[in-house]
Amino acid sequence: MSLVGAFIVPHPPLIIPDIGKGQENEISKTVDSYHEVAKHIAALKPDTIILTTPHSIMYSDYIHISPGRKAKGDFRRFNARNVSFSVEYDEEFTEALENSAERNGIEAGTLGEKDPTLDHGTMVPLYFINQYLKDYKLVRIGLSGLSMMDHYGLGRCITSTADKLDRRIVIVASGDLSHKLKEDGPYGFSREGVEFDKEVTKAMSQGDFLRFLEFTPDFCEVAAECGLKSFVIMAGALSGKSVEAKLLSYEGNFGVGYAVCEYTITGDDMDRHFDIIFKDKQRALALEKQKHEDAYVHLARIALETYVTTGEYAKLPHDLPEELTNRKAGVFVSLKLHGSLRGCIGTISPVTESVAKEILRNAVSAGMEDPRFPPVSIDELPELIYSVDVLGEIEAIKDKDELDVKRYGVIVNAGRKRGLLLPNLEGIDTVEQQINIAKKKAGIYDNETFTMERFEVIRHI
Repeated sequence: MSLVGAFIVPHPPLIIPDIGKGQENEISKTVDSYHEVAKHIAALKPDTIILTTPHSIMYSDYIHISPGRKAKGDFRRFNARNVSFSVEYDEEFTEALENSAERNGIEAGTLGEKDPTLDHGTMVPLYFINQYLKDYKLVRIGLSGLSMMDHYGLGRCITSTADKLDRRIVIVASGDLSHKLKEDGPYGFSREGVEFDKEVTKAMSQGDFLRFLEFTPDFCEVAAECGLKSFVIMAGALSGKSVEAKLLSYEGNFGVGYAVCEYTITGDDMDRHFDIIFKDKQRALALEKQKHEDAYVHLARIALETYVTTGEYAKLPHDLPEELTNRKAGVFVSLKLHGSLRGCIGTISPVTESVAKEILRNAVSAGMEDPRFPPVSIDELPELIYSVDVLGEIEAIKDKDELDVKRYGVIVNAGRKRGLLLPNLEGIDTVEQQINIAKKKAGIYDNETFTMERFEVIRHI
């Protein structure tokens, strides 16, 4: 067996005595658990430690794997320059992993390193591991803006690479949980933070890695979590393995969640390929929605599916309701994949002679021309969830008091800059958030004067 163990650990720098200066005693359960994990890793005698960290180089569309032979780092940022590290990377493993990711269509590799210095998400775990284990090599992997499925897939590549090289490895998934557990904490409080920690630690303790994949991006953002994708890479490495899970500790004394969990591999289990289970569930969800979709959503779906599969625009059906063919309006079409936005394009004012043609045009644009995403592929079509927003009359407003984040969308204007945000979006709870996001989309700076308009929508889902 090439993969011999997996561990979830946090990375609070104050856990290091030279930094905490006594504060580490307030999370003594985490300290004790860390020592237990480090001893366990040493007993497994790995050739290579695969360490995933949220604080290495991060790109929106690329998972970075640290290149080179060696790297160094210290805690000077935390006034502890004397606590330093020097690691030897497993270059052969890194190269083979990069090749495996490429073969599997995952955007991951060693390109674009801006700072080779070790990050604290790496050094905190090594502080404990190095007390018990000296002879090992390291592979350091960052996170990205890519999907959970891409991170899970990279985990699969890690295990297959270890098998190919006959390398004895352990995976250390470094990541804190929510940063919003207490009002007097460094990041404040949100009820979603408490709920996230409750749910994720339950999933950890049960080895329920499907739950890792099911957290929505909006919920994770509000909860201000740190390490979920790190845990997902680990879950991918354990795909098809039966495990014995042991949650060693959980503490949130400083307003940030710290969990330590270890996984002992007990054999193979083909029912634990959670990426396959997740995709099957998403396809079933999309299919169920199709059974109940109205004419607006149906037209958007047919428009995109036709274009992706044939390269041509769909023709309008003859049996459309008159409200689609005899009315003009601005229309936004939004696509979601696995709970994440996959595309959204629309028109503030109509550019065609009917709502129906507006939907045809904007559905294709949402799937193929949104600059934030690559074009939708044929494989993604069965898992997409569609929504169509038909805009009402646009009216100028004087100030934010005339907005309601659930009822009204907002348009901000500054010269030629114009940004729009739809109403009633998940994760956007205040008018201030709504305005700031619209300004960001328009490229309007904080010191620029701007005007606002509002509108209502009829949303079809």
